[in-house]
Amino acid sequence: MTRARTIRRDLPPCRGFTLVEMAVVMAIVALLLGGLVVTLSAQIDLQRTSETRTTLENIRDALMGFAAANGRLPCPASPTSNGLEEFSMGGSALNGQCANFYNGLVPAATLGITPVDTNGFVLDGWGNRVRYAVAYPTINFISNPFTRQDGLRSAGMQQVETYASGSGLLFVCAVGPLPAGVAATGCVSGPTNITKKAPAVVFSTGRNAAAGGTGADEAANLNGDGVFVSHPPTAAGAGGEFDDLVTWLSLPVLFNRLITVGRLP
Repeated sequence: MTRARTIRRDLPPCRGFTLVEMAVVMAIVALLLGGLVVTLSAQIDLQRTSETRTTLENIRDALMGFAAANGRLPCPASPTSNGLEEFSMGGSALNGQCANFYNGLVPAATLGITPVDTNGFVLDGWGNRVRYAVAYPTINFISNPFTRQDGLRSAGMQQVETYASGSGLLFVCAVGPLPAGVAATGCVSGPTNITKKAPAVVFSTGRNAAAGGTGADEAANLNGDGVFVSHPPTAAGAGGEFDDLVTWLSLPVLFNRLITVGRLP
């Protein structure tokens, strides 16, 4: 006896995806993965920015502690000083003559800051060496009161404050730099002047440092003068791309710390 085979004719024939359908699916998956990558990259960048801000704050605290212990600020380190402050030929803590006042690195080994790279330099969240500049008043003082042992006590707080109010110490500007050919003696105008009384400036060159940021504002932070720029990150604008993170010491706060530990008046 032969069993009859029943054929279902109410079901559609089986078929796979067409090339067009596969392409649409792949495009959707690519978009989803792309959005995930962008989100992850943004989160990593935010984390590195936060780490760098914490690092800058720790450096600022270490500078204040060094000043309290030694009656002066350290000189900047050079790329070959293994994280130690570097004096000029014949320079020392007794005269405060640094090898480079405005375009140096944080002397992490001198400050005792960790962690550092194999050469003794503290790094930001992107693996770049953190920069450091210290004020160098060029008139009215026999030697630099900020980097000379108890130099502020010898110079006197009133004289230093008078100088800072007039000629200024290190400038931090909201925009920059000055027009080409003009001596860098301050900010472009009064409203752009965040401070002109900074004894020291510490900054990170940000995420784009490895690629060499080409913004004019970023270049102003590395041109070797006493004028620095600090403002929110920008992809473009009058000063070009900018992602530097900048902080500085306050002169009154430095005075207060030295008074508290008996280094002043």
